[in-house]
Amino acid sequence: MAETVVLSGKVVDLRRRKIFNGDVFVKNGKIDKIQETSTEYKKYILPGFVDSHVHIESSMVIPSSFAHIAVKHGTVATVSDPHEIANVMGVDGVYFMINNGKKVPFKFYFGAPSCVPATPFETSGAEIDAQKTKWLLDDPDIYFLAEMMNFPGVIHGDKEVLQKIEYANNAGKPVDGHAPGLSGDGLNKYASVNISTDHECSTLEEAKEKIEKGITIQIREGSAAKNFENLFPLIHSHPDKVMFCTDDCHPDDLIQGHINKIVKRAIDKGGDFFDVLRAAILNPVKHYGLNVGLLQPGDPADLIMTSDLENFDIEKTFIDGKLVYDKGQTLFNIPEEKPVNHFNCQPINTDDIAVPAKGDQIRVILAKDGDLITGQEIFPAKIENGFVVSDTKRDILKIVVVNRYTPSKPVVGFIKNFNLKKGAIAGSIAHDSHNIIAIGANDEDLVKAVNAIIGFTGGIVACSGDFMEELTLDVAGLMSREDASTVAQKYRQVNELAKTFGSTLSAPFMTMAFMALLVIPDLKIGDKGLFDVSHFEFTTLFAE
Repeated sequence: MAETVVLSGKVVDLRRRKIFNGDVFVKNGKIDKIQETSTEYKKYILPGFVDSHVHIESSMVIPSSFAHIAVKHGTVATVSDPHEIANVMGVDGVYFMINNGKKVPFKFYFGAPSCVPATPFETSGAEIDAQKTKWLLDDPDIYFLAEMMNFPGVIHGDKEVLQKIEYANNAGKPVDGHAPGLSGDGLNKYASVNISTDHECSTLEEAKEKIEKGITIQIREGSAAKNFENLFPLIHSHPDKVMFCTDDCHPDDLIQGHINKIVKRAIDKGGDFFDVLRAAILNPVKHYGLNVGLLQPGDPADLIMTSDLENFDIEKTFIDGKLVYDKGQTLFNIPEEKPVNHFNCQPINTDDIAVPAKGDQIRVILAKDGDLITGQEIFPAKIENGFVVSDTKRDILKIVVVNRYTPSKPVVGFIKNFNLKKGAIAGSIAHDSHNIIAIGANDEDLVKAVNAIIGFTGGIVACSGDFMEELTLDVAGLMSREDASTVAQKYRQVNELAKTFGSTLSAPFMTMAFMALLVIPDLKIGDKGLFDVSHFEFTTLFAE
């Protein structure tokens, strides 16, 4: 007979919105029963946290390594979009994530990427068309259609886009949204095809309009995009229509905390305790139909224990009744994994990124700290010997994108607000197609940084002259097979070096990675040229 384990503590019952002293009986990985007692306990028992939208790839570690850290923070499950690796390796990348995640006791719920490539205006490493999407959605290991970033395609009736959504609807699986700033008639059309979530709201007004259309809002607090402050009031006004997510969480942030950090912050800010936990646990479980326990008889025993409900410092984490984290120690190992990748490009030289002056006014990307949205402005070009060059005094720097899948001529633009006074930074993380992207104060360091990425087929680097710090990412050029603590340490070193070059951004590499995201306004850059997202068309570097 299976052994029954009894966990005693103050039971947090989300359904009845009640906390009581009780004994939780766990048998065969499920909660057999819960009994109230008169004994006064000090520890609290509550369901584990769920990240309602995250790209595991952004942690720069593979799923098993992500789980190894996440359980320390009380996370027991993630709703994960493998969009990043899919843009590099297609369906094979999706199954790499699924299969690696199955090797550890953690609940990964992966979706079918809906936009591979994200747009036809850049080169990706793979394509997942409607038929491949249907094939994925028919797999029980796929739980939803991941964020539909091509909202113009939805609005204008693109057949391929609508076919993917129809397949998800027919399969009875939710469709995640991604529509920054969309409102009015466009939003009506977008919501009408059963788009169920959105994690891109930046204002309360935007979020409320989407809620009125039946869309659940994911309050995002990631490494680059942070919307918690603006959207916090929704927890009180619409407690049944909000969920917490990180979206993109870099390794140094993951080490410090996960959903538990957002929970603590919301409670500190005066959020109703049970409404906050609803956003962190109950709502995502119900929205996606996850097999994650809610601390009810018959549920999987997915539990966490803590000494207080203010700091949420986790002492124990159980998944399916198995103790996976106990007082500072994760109780499972990270399995060995073979690297997979897609890389085919040649080293560049300074001639490849030289910009002949075809005018004296240039269109410049305006980066914003903590935001995926950019601006654009026209500035006088700094011209030397007939070529436009980086201007560190005015903080107008070269930004370069190199196609990593097919040998091609680099695309060069200019960007402001990175504030590099010397050196260059580069990486093979460039949403969404993940070509090589680099920003630098001079051409020599730019070339050196790009060629370093090519040399070790993926990673991030910061260099100035002969000095360089790097983090190699041998899985699809996006993730390392090392443990998250090691990756976090190396990432911090590279990130800090970029800041010594003058960068004032909180996460310069994360921000740089989104400068190639051609579905987020306003001006971005891909391997085929400068792109005006507001008009959804290429534009010129030189202003007329």
